Amino acid sequence: MKCVLEDGTVLAQEVEPAFSFFKRLKGLMFRASLPQGRALLLAPCPQIHTCFMRFAIDVLFLAEDGTVLYVKENMKPWRMSPIFAHAVQTLEMPGGTLQGRVQVGQRVDFK
Repeated sequence: MKCVLEDGTVLAQEVEPAFSFFKRLKGLMFRASLPQGRALLLAPCPQIHTCFMRFAIDVLFLAEDGTVLYVKENMKPWRMSPIFAHAVQTLEMPGGTLQGRVQVGQRVDFK
């Protein structure tokens, strides 16, 4: 599955789902990197941390319909995000993926 912005911009060619408790718990911890073009989709997920991670990530917190609620670029290791009560999904991508291209209120779709 891939992630596409409403304007057709592809954010990730390959999205890895993390829908079970244990997949969400592990997330990207202990990985050496996340290759460009890949992303991890966590659901349900109103908050994330980057403890035990070795690289920065770009993060989108999404409503149920794919609307972007919050954008965090280059979240460094050993950080914790705020809680976004209305976020149902969180998309984690390699740091530097977004480069200011995604704004709150835009929609993403998974195909």
